Amino acid sequence: MTRQRLFGWGRTTPGMSDVESPSSEDQVAEELALGGNAIARGLGRSYGDAAQVSGGVVLSNRALGGISAIAPDGVVTVGAGVSLDELLAVTIPQGWFVPVTPGTRQVSIGGAVAADVHGKNHHRDGSLGDHVLEMRLVTPVGRFRVSPSVEPELFWATIGGMGLTGVVTTVTLRLLRIETDKVLVDTSRHANLDDVMAAMLSGDDDYRYSVAWVDCMTKGAAMGRAILTRGEHATRRDVTDPTLEPPGRARLRVPFEAPSHLLNPLSIRAFNEVWFRSAPRQRVGEEQSLGAFFHPLDGVDDWNRLYGRRGFVQYQFAVADAKAECVVRAIDRLSSSGVPSFLAVLKRFGPANHAMMSFPISGWTLALDLPVGPSALPEVLDDLDEMVIDAGGRVYLAKDARLRPEAVRVMYPRLPEFLAVKNRVDPRHQLVSDLARRLHVVGR
Repeated sequence: MTRQRLFGWGRTTPGMSDVESPSSEDQVAEELALGGNAIARGLGRSYGDAAQVSGGVVLSNRALGGISAIAPDGVVTVGAGVSLDELLAVTIPQGWFVPVTPGTRQVSIGGAVAADVHGKNHHRDGSLGDHVLEMRLVTPVGRFRVSPSVEPELFWATIGGMGLTGVVTTVTLRLLRIETDKVLVDTSRHANLDDVMAAMLSGDDDYRYSVAWVDCMTKGAAMGRAILTRGEHATRRDVTDPTLEPPGRARLRVPFEAPSHLLNPLSIRAFNEVWFRSAPRQRVGEEQSLGAFFHPLDGVDDWNRLYGRRGFVQYQFAVADAKAECVVRAIDRLSSSGVPSFLAVLKRFGPANHAMMSFPISGWTLALDLPVGPSALPEVLDDLDEMVIDAGGRVYLAKDARLRPEAVRVMYPRLPEFLAVKNRVDPRHQLVSDLARRLHVVGR
């Protein structure tokens, strides 16, 4: 056991924890039998304080490895500590891709389940939990095999449950068949937010994958100008060289923390201008590699250091279609405040699944990367919270670092149902994280 200072990818909320690395289900059970506070942790890519517990034990899942043979229908069983990167290195050469991927491959399967990650295809394929067939779970009261038909309440509490129902040890899911390692991508440039949202509403259903980069630094008629990229997996007939190569390792690395003032309104505004002008007005059928399309930031190791010592907040919310005005108001609030957002991503969500604490709801989701530092940032974030609550929306807990407990109870109306399941498998409230303490979702 080692004492470590841990924090999320945003590097804003550190805490000291004892770290253990169990390599088997038995060892996980032995750790939980000790009775102390504990939480599982994968690769530390949740942005806030979800995978740490100050003064408690963090159970690193990285030694819980193993990838089974892939069945003819794409079913595979994976150790919870296996990263998406490691899984794809095995599956892509055999013609299989993960059914859902977030914006990075550097997440563990267990962490991806705990956050019920989503991707550019939620409007078509839902989130990862929709493709999980079965899990093994160790809780303070015992071990469970859970699925949509076996212990379904515990299954759906664990999907998106942020690790608070137990330690996932294996995950069985169904992969997606692919013929090549390429994506055919259509790109279009849009003069403002209304234009890109109209394009997404009218055309996203024609594509498996869709995402828009939005400029939150512009005002007036150009507010929310955007670059929309949509794609489909390329077949052998679509490309001249139908290879099946997994993405390579990052070619660049940020070797030190950048000065905190590097990402400021002036530099981000200049970057956004160049980025927007360099995009084509319209381009159809461009071949892109799987890594370039799905995980562009994985090309740079430790890119979070660009935000400097203070770190950054990622704020992601979802609202229903009928409340699309909330997206417009949020971007207007940001652009008028002067608080810079280095990266803003807009996507469409399809219907929610059965998970009690899963984030996606049918409609829109906007994710913002906000450097810590501007004096107006706390007020802006509080205003965004109120907008989202008024719109009946919610904030993504896997990216949260500062939400108030009363807000969570409004945003996640099934929280009491979730806590009832948690209390059953964790009656002494051992499974806890700094996020759970902050949001008062420890139990009962």
